[in-house]
Amino acid sequence: MELTFSLRRKEIVSEEPLVDDVLKQWPALFLPDQVCAEFFRITRTNLTSRFFASLDECAPKMIKVYCASGAACGEGMKSLLEKLDDQTSDVLNYRKATALRGLPMFMDKHSGSLLKDCLDTEPVEDQINSMKMGILTVIEDYVATVQSSPNIRFFAVVLEEQIVVDEVSDLPTAFALLFGLIYALNMDYPKELKYTFETIQKVFMCLDPKCSARVQSFKNKLLQY
Repeated sequence: MELTFSLRRKEIVSEEPLVDDVLKQWPALFLPDQVCAEFFRITRTNLTSRFFASLDECAPKMIKVYCASGAACGEGMKSLLEKLDDQTSDVLNYRKATALRGLPMFMDKHSGSLLKDCLDTEPVEDQINSMKMGILTVIEDYVATVQSSPNIRFFAVVLEEQIVVDEVSDLPTAFALLFGLIYALNMDYPKELKYTFETIQKVFMCLDPKCSARVQSFKNKLLQY
């Protein structure tokens, strides 16, 4: 993959192939370790270590910003924060997941196209239909019906209506891999989620100091805590 990087990069940037075509020609590119390696080749930045370190630092601050926003972010955010208050085990990891789930609600007032849930008894194809870019959370059906906190089986990264990385263990890793693939495949951010991904790019990954007004405002709010 290192030896073929320049050829692969030239093809992806100049020809803008469909994800399915890249998947067929370069299947190894979608392995988690190769997503990280490709991201490093492009940006000279370690994808997971930078992302996880930023999330560790920012998650508590993000929760405080969400709480301070009150009803401005809608019922979805209210429900998300209420579930966080009810959490009694693995609170730190749950807080990180809540920070990420709340990000598209806060930045773009939208999360449905980025994060979707489905039961493991449901056809996956129905859930990822029309899903251009996002993360699918697969939940165990039986546990979901008898417990307030569903048992998550795994996460999957979805691009252009197909799962490209499966069996991801946690939401932060799925977010990092999705962002890494955006760079590896030279994809544009979806218009409805552009501020969410700009936040990851410029606040989490520190890849560009120049922010839009909305992202700069969010960054300033984080600095207050």
